[in-house]
Amino acid sequence: MITCKNCGTQLDDSAKVCPNCGAQIEAAASLDSKVAELNNTKDYTSEMDPQDIENNKVMGILAYLFWLVLIPIFAAKDSKFARFHVNQGLVLAIAELALIVISSVLGWIPVVGTIISIITWVANVGCFILSILGIINAVNGKAKELPVIGSFRILK
Repeated sequence: MITCKNCGTQLDDSAKVCPNCGAQIEAAASLDSKVAELNNTKDYTSEMDPQDIENNKVMGILAYLFWLVLIPIFAAKDSKFARFHVNQGLVLAIAELALIVISSVLGWIPVVGTIISIITWVANVGCFILSILGIINAVNGKAKELPVIGSFRILK
């Protein structure tokens, strides 16, 4: 059941108009549309060679698996597609490492440590979501920046 945002009337999930006040009912955004909205970032795929993309999708996936990012750094150093994903994955791995250090150092302080632990836990969930988005992009042969951290460049 959904509720009318205008008058609060309980409605069927398929309702398009509220029978009580006549307000239009907005359809709830699907998970696919939310992921697409989150992943609406700069796309460099058109600058990549299609054969390079096809040959290095696995390297692109490995780039988002924490320190497994080291494998494509050395194994696919001539691939523009793999290098793009390595850069994204390296920035993400550094962010994850920073969260581990912050949580370890500040987590011992009473009261503040609890707050820091909660904040770093939420940030780690965010990193996990970014990893999933990066893997989805690599599997789909896309060279799209990750939200929030995608504009940072470590490798040229």
